Amino acid sequence: MTEDPLRNTARRGLASLDLTDLDEDSSEQSVRELCARAVTPHGPVAAVCVWPQFVPVAVNALRRSGVRVCTVMSYPEGDHPTAEVLDMTAKAVADGAQEIDLVIPYKGLMEGHPNLVQACVSRVKEAAGSARLKAILESGVLGEAELIRTAAELSIEGGADFIKTSTGKVPVNATPEAARVILEVIKAKGGTVGLKPSGGIHTTADAKVYLDLCDEVMGPDWATPSTFRIGASSVLDAFLDTLDETTSLSSVSPGAY
Repeated sequence: MTEDPLRNTARRGLASLDLTDLDEDSSEQSVRELCARAVTPHGPVAAVCVWPQFVPVAVNALRRSGVRVCTVMSYPEGDHPTAEVLDMTAKAVADGAQEIDLVIPYKGLMEGHPNLVQACVSRVKEAAGSARLKAILESGVLGEAELIRTAAELSIEGGADFIKTSTGKVPVNATPEAARVILEVIKAKGGTVGLKPSGGIHTTADAKVYLDLCDEVMGPDWATPSTFRIGASSVLDAFLDTLDETTSLSSVSPGAY
């Protein structure tokens, strides 16, 4: 029997979800509550993403859960001093962060200084050591397909393990159009770098758009938690509702209606 498409999306999306708390009023308590939600009756999410100062809290809360701990750098503007970013990255990794989401200096790219992007990504990648590095392009601000393409290319050349569309803090965040451009770059560069759409993904149907796009461009077996993430929090409830609903329906006998 073929699995329901939305249930399949919810299952794949849940396993690839970066559950996030980057609110200004984030606290140790809110991070602990987020971590408690990260292991669900339908399995764990991929990672929990928190501010750097809360990495030790998340590491402690998620010990032996299989959920990775992620934090952000130069967030959300992408213009923090490089020395500060390098120091914070090294500290976050020492505290137990396994993934670093770095906002690239996209404003510099828009001002005609593309060398800043590759140099920044390369130096942060070195500071991150074995931690996975996701380069945030802020594609909604870059706007033009060629700028998005250039940002993705430079980030991959700098050593990024993932390309993330956006911070979720600007008016235009993830779009299928930007995701397609990024996937085309990833494919041209060998297909080993991952994609993380972020911002504006609220429903299982929203997530399906991006998983279907990955399946189309990269092939049906490409999008796994090692190559695909969704940066969101509200969509967790949507995934669980979809999985709970389809599980409930599948347990009803054929004559129940």
